[in-house]
Amino acid sequence: MGKFQNDAAKLLDLIGGKSNISAVTHCMTRMRFVLGDPKKVDIKTIEALSSVKGTFTQAGQFQVIIGNDVSEFFKEFTAIAGIEGVNKEAAKEAARGNQNWIQRLMSNLGEIFAPLISALICGGLILGVRNIIGEINFFNDGTQSLADISQFWSGVYSFLWLIGEAVFHLLPVGIVWSITKKMGTTQILGIILGLTLVSAQLLNGFSVADTPAADIPVWDFGFAKVEMIGYQGQVIAAMMAGFVLVYLEKFFRKICPAVISMIVVPFCSLVPAVVIAHTVVGPIGWKIGDAIASVVYNGLMSPYGVIFAGVFGLLYAPLVMTGLHHMTNAIDTTLSNTYGGTILWPMIALSNIAQGSAVLGMAVLQRKNNRAKQVNIPALISCYLGVTEPALFGVNLKYGFPLVCGMIGSSIAAIVSVGFGVQAFSIGVGGIPGILSIKTEFWVIFLLCMLIAIVVPFVLTLIVGKKKLSAEDIASDEPKPTEAIASTDAPTAITEETIPTTDAVYAPVSGKVIPIADVPDDVFSQKVLGDGLAIEPTGDTITAPCDAEVTVVMEGSNHACGLKLSNELELLIHVGINTVDMNGDGFTMFVKTGDHVKKGDKLIQFSPEKIRAAGHPTTTVVCVTDEGNASDIQFETGINCQIGMTKLITWS
Repeated sequence: MGKFQNDAAKLLDLIGGKSNISAVTHCMTRMRFVLGDPKKVDIKTIEALSSVKGTFTQAGQFQVIIGNDVSEFFKEFTAIAGIEGVNKEAAKEAARGNQNWIQRLMSNLGEIFAPLISALICGGLILGVRNIIGEINFFNDGTQSLADISQFWSGVYSFLWLIGEAVFHLLPVGIVWSITKKMGTTQILGIILGLTLVSAQLLNGFSVADTPAADIPVWDFGFAKVEMIGYQGQVIAAMMAGFVLVYLEKFFRKICPAVISMIVVPFCSLVPAVVIAHTVVGPIGWKIGDAIASVVYNGLMSPYGVIFAGVFGLLYAPLVMTGLHHMTNAIDTTLSNTYGGTILWPMIALSNIAQGSAVLGMAVLQRKNNRAKQVNIPALISCYLGVTEPALFGVNLKYGFPLVCGMIGSSIAAIVSVGFGVQAFSIGVGGIPGILSIKTEFWVIFLLCMLIAIVVPFVLTLIVGKKKLSAEDIASDEPKPTEAIASTDAPTAITEETIPTTDAVYAPVSGKVIPIADVPDDVFSQKVLGDGLAIEPTGDTITAPCDAEVTVVMEGSNHACGLKLSNELELLIHVGINTVDMNGDGFTMFVKTGDHVKKGDKLIQFSPEKIRAAGHPTTTVVCVTDEGNASDIQFETGINCQIGMTKLITWS
């Protein structure tokens, strides 16, 4: 009998049987199911299985958290079910069948904008810094700015625009590239098309409104003239042009013989796409983008704007849970480029703060509940820093009333924000750091809005929670998550002759060490698999952090491996977040299951550039999935570590 045969058989039944499984795959820690009817799943009973650490649904996939042994569990499950697993992309494609057209649209928008968000955030912060340096007159009785009185700061002010221009004026290049990347077509053609939209030969799109029609340059083809207008900062037009290129390339690739496709397909795809972009979809997209921005801007600035703000602030958190919030990225960016700022983003930052404050109320109410504290505190911190999913799914939605309390606080704060016309330069860092992207003239009122978003949900949650929460919810003696999820299966014996005793876990890669609660992945940040830490790596090689046995490797994707020490403590080293989707591109694994490694032996080599290009964080997680015989485990965070030199995890 296999190690997981009983649980695998039970899971098959609880998930609705073989007939309910459209596709199944796995990553380093989770089984991923695409189901015919998700309503047939008995989630509560599944989570009670000894092998299961938790469940959640995301992007049309029902995911069951198993831990390091997921590959073995997967083999036994598929053998019992009599089905074959599929690759990650096939599972994602099948999962789209569980989404309606709006969810699919939002999912696509999210995947297009995900690789661009970091650049947009950076650009927004840069504009904020430039504003402080060169636009605010702090000196000489309010007549001069820092740039006016200092040549150095004047140079900094000018230099920073080099980056700001690249982010916002040349945004179409990134958009078209991201579309070709997502759709699996030739990315360099997308980059070239994007460059033709912002070429220096064209009249800058931001100058069109101030240029007389007679002075706008044209291409004169004799029978027709085409205005030479650039699409700097245009979002909708760039997206439409990108999809034209994608579908042209797919069409010609399908009909063109392979022997000449290298020549014919790029030419027949790119040239018509550029023509169509400048003559048809570009002007149409420009009009659509302007219309959307105008409706939102004028609606928010109208006498009824506070009503819209109240509704938006109230409903934004539920939008996040459905994925519909991705649409705001396109609207925010268009507002920023059209009007020089966005009124929408400040409300989003305030919603994040409000949901975090509801969790703060729960943390106070459940301060004697050890298990709740392990979820509440990390969720609170990540929410205040702009990552709301752990708070929404792990705490607020679970109990219901904290979600509503956060929505109420968010609504009130949004009304005040819009009522005073608060604007941000662009999309920024969510949560409390969001003030850095707010135009400085609105800082005081935004601080007031932040205070509302903190106090109102916190107080409401305390009041309602005292009536709603049971005694068990408020104070519980349940074990900590690392104790609760320890494997019930007997571990394989490892003797000191095969693996020498080790005194600590050292840094597997150099970089900045951060708390596991700050990891942008709910399974890790909520410590579902166990406590640990994470590293923002500066290197590209993962080495063994101690003497150990390799218990599992993620074959195919090569992005993670599990280790067992002589004291039976088990580690999971996971490179990047959601890097399983890269299918091994940019990763090389140097060990296999069953290998015995010494401290410093090479485990994994990875390409940070490819990870970032794929839109994923390079954050590397080191997680204790089983404490073994160790006790009083301590994690060292908030430091810069040196590979093989810095002790990160110690025990007694």
